[in-house]
Amino acid sequence: MTHKSTNPQINHLPTKDALTHTACELITAAAAAAIAQRGFATIALSGGSTPLPILAALAADPDIDWRRWRIFWSDERTVGPSSPDSNFGAAKAALLDHLPKPGPLVMRLAGEADPDAAALAYEKVVSELVPARTDDPHHLPAFDLILLGMGGDGHTASLFPHTAALAETERLVVANPVPQLNTTRLTFTYPLINAARRVLFLVSGAGKADVLEAVLHGPQNVAEYPSQGVAPTNGTLTWLISNA
Repeated sequence: MTHKSTNPQINHLPTKDALTHTACELITAAAAAAIAQRGFATIALSGGSTPLPILAALAADPDIDWRRWRIFWSDERTVGPSSPDSNFGAAKAALLDHLPKPGPLVMRLAGEADPDAAALAYEKVVSELVPARTDDPHHLPAFDLILLGMGGDGHTASLFPHTAALAETERLVVANPVPQLNTTRLTFTYPLINAARRVLFLVSGAGKADVLEAVLHGPQNVAEYPSQGVAPTNGTLTWLISNA
């Protein structure tokens, strides 16, 4: 499966703190621009440990108008929101619990529900709350920013190597069986991710260096390295990388 190529902006940061600071600047700038243009910002968060300091820093920013944010998740585990494995639960503890009221519109993926039904329901919500670009003939929802991470196996969101969701071309959100983890995940698909105005990849830790090299500079092999399939059609792709 091939995807339209995108020239990514690749930024190497010396420390995790520098990555956090730079990410916060990019996220708040993207949100502010969206609010100025359309009155609200649509932001999709990701799981993993790397975004958590960023979410905590955003929560402490007094200049963010949270009432104009619409917050989503690019993927979720098939667990309830109170589970320690829940992406929503982690973001709630790091960010949402610390925001003033009234706060953002928060739309979580129902990991505790039937996976296929939850994916369909979330796709409908995304389509209703995330406007398409006026110049997009496909009328796909265009997030102002999607935050992504990359796993040590090259996966992103819950698009894992050699799983069915990698080949999805119509659906925006799917339940994706992941045999190598003996589970099913809920995830955005490439059509939705690549319709975004901005995608921000966050990668930290020296242990991912070899996979990162393959993703960024190796031959195109999306089945093996799903992060290679992220290529916004009419948006920007930025990598923030810290080996520390």
